[in-house]
Amino acid sequence: MAPHPLPRKSKANTSFLLDVAACPSFEKGGALIMNMNKITTRMLTRMALLIALNIILTRVLSVRIPLGGVEGLRIGFGSLPVIFAGIFFGPTAGGIVGAIGDLIGYFINPVGAYMPHFTIAAALRGVLPGLVILLLSRGRRQIGIFPLFLAVCGTLFLTDIFLVPYFLETLFGLSRLVTIPTRLIQNAIAIPAYTILLFSLGRAMEKVFPFGSHEDALHLTGKLW
Repeated sequence: MAPHPLPRKSKANTSFLLDVAACPSFEKGGALIMNMNKITTRMLTRMALLIALNIILTRVLSVRIPLGGVEGLRIGFGSLPVIFAGIFFGPTAGGIVGAIGDLIGYFINPVGAYMPHFTIAAALRGVLPGLVILLLSRGRRQIGIFPLFLAVCGTLFLTDIFLVPYFLETLFGLSRLVTIPTRLIQNAIAIPAYTILLFSLGRAMEKVFPFGSHEDALHLTGKLW
């Protein structure tokens, strides 16, 4: 991403900024400001990059485990770019990244017949974390590590442990008694791993884009809450 002229960061500022609305704007003092009505070229470029990462991590750099003749479990970090988009760019961007990434990924590397149910689940992986952060940050300028953990945990629980097994049982007759236990083990590892990775990526963003403080900006700090 091309550098953008921003004001010098104060040494006392140890947090980085999240856009919990729809897309970021750097027009006011260099801070990452909530912007519900505008999708810029810069925003589209970043979303396209996250879509590409989602496809690569999901379709290429992941391990697929068949159960009952269908893909019952997929181990990897394919959901990370989608959750990242939802948290850092807002629920709308997260949903777009998840849905388009699933659609393009399927047509590039199809596995069985296309089922829109899984596209919906992919979109929710971007929408839900953005909504959780938006809800928990209401009235406050700072969000700690635990809300980030809740956003990841709630998203993966609802999509990977509840929705996807339900779809597999409804569409293919694969019992949830088979799929849910393995997914519980997988997500017990994935949830803390995703939380740590998202926190680390946020710190990296702070170094690349040394945002200034602004009253409308939302900060994610190293504190618990």
